Amino acid sequence: MPTSREQRLQIMLTDDELRAVDDWRFARQMPSRAAAIRELLKRGLAAEGFDLAERQTKSKDFGVLVKQAQDGTGRHRTAQDGKGRRPAAKTNVG
Repeated sequence: MPTSREQRLQIMLTDDELRAVDDWRFARQMPSRAAAIRELLKRGLAAEGFDLAERQTKSKDFGVLVKQAQDGTGRHRTAQDGKGRRPAAKTNVG
């Protein structure tokens, strides 16, 4: 039984960020952009090993794309290792 969604979340993305989301969505045959965003949020919230933000960090300092490089298919890779994987990050604790 589907959950009733009563809250709206609005975010601003660059053209390249939106293209990366849409590429991810279509590669996985997600039914909608909203479904893809929810799945990405679920995966992100379950992920471990991330850096904590500094207090002076601004919202504009966070982006979807780490490094923009195109592979032979014309799709953007989002990770620094060039293979579509984000390198492991250290978790700041305490």
